Order: sequence, then C-alpha cells, then structure tokens
Amino acid sequence: MLSIEMIRTRLSQHQPQSIAESFTRQAAVALILTPGEQGLEVLFIRRAEYDDDPWSGDVAFPGGGMEARDNGAQQTAEREVREEIDFFLRPEHYLGQLDDLAGAYLSVRVCCFVYLLPEKPLLKFNGEVVDTFWVSLRELQSPTRRLTASFAYRGTYRTHPIISLEGYCERFLWGMTYRLLESFMALFPKLNQSANKKV
Repeated sequence: MLSIEMIRTRLSQHQPQSIAESFTRQAAVALILTPGEQGLEVLFIRRAEYDDDPWSGDVAFPGGGMEARDNGAQQTAEREVREEIDFFLRPEHYLGQLDDLAGAYLSVRVCCFVYLLPEKPLLKFNGEVVDTFWVSLRELQSPTRRLTASFAYRGTYRTHPIISLEGYCERFLWGMTYRLLESFMALFPKLNQSANKKV
C-alpha cells in the first residue's frame, strides 16, 4: 500500500517531463490525495454538461485552462480548484508534479500537480461541477475495475481502457484523467505489480 512518505519521497526525486511543442490549449489540474479508511484516496469531480465543452459530464481532476493572469501552470491548477470546488491549496499541501500529457484527440497540453490534504475538506461546487467524490488508490488499482469499453465520443465510436467507478459515480474514468492517474501510479512500479497479482 502506498504511504505518504513513499509518495513524498518519489515525487521529490521525480523530474517532470515537459512537452516543448505548441498546442491550441494549455491546461492544468490537481491530483489531490487524503488519508482514508482504505489508505490514500483521490479526489474526483464530475463536470457539468455543456454542448461546447469537450469534457462535458466527464469524471476528472479539478482544473482547467490557463489564463493570461496565471503565473504558470501550477497557479492555474490552484486557481481552478478555488473556482470549481471552493478550496484553497496551500504550499504545505504540495508534493510534486507529474509529466505533461498531450491530448489524444484535442490540441491540448495538460500539467498535473499532486497535493496531500490532512483530511477531507468541505467542498462547494460552482456551475462547472455537479459532484465530487473520493476513491481509494487501492480501489482504483483493483483488476475488477480495470475494463475496456466502447462508446461514442465527438461523433466517433471508440474503444478505450477505463476504470469502472460503480458505487461512486455513474460515469467511468477514461481519457486524460485516466492517463494522468496511470502516470502517477507508474512512479511506483513494484506496488503496481503486487496489486495486479491480487485478482
């Protein structure tokens, strides 16, 4: 099981890889952890549904597009957390940054920053978010939740690996947030190997 010290140490050693190429959009998100009954838990939001939003209704980490007033990607992630779920991330919450990811279907670069909260805060949503929930890393690694699904996205039928969130949310986890979570877990390969053996 992942401990706080394991994560803190590994992220302090990790040199995040940035993407040099240019993109139409720049975005940043926060992967927020807190201790729970089954070990560390991850915060997810469910986005509101809007016709012009490519991530409409998706399960995601809180975050969004970079604005001219932001002093870098980390400030973007922290501002979006304040705006979307009314929580102020502090310097003492910060653990480190993951490698940048490029969108598979959209011209977007996403930076992801990892934070640890001592306990679950009371959250309030703005109009961009309709729900928040916490899922343990242990549950997210369960082979019974690791599936492949076929579904329509942006007018095309696609097949992707997903994580079932049954019991937490009617939507599943896929796409950029799925890839960011996998990027985080890839920092701990021995733990992933032991989790995969427990079928």
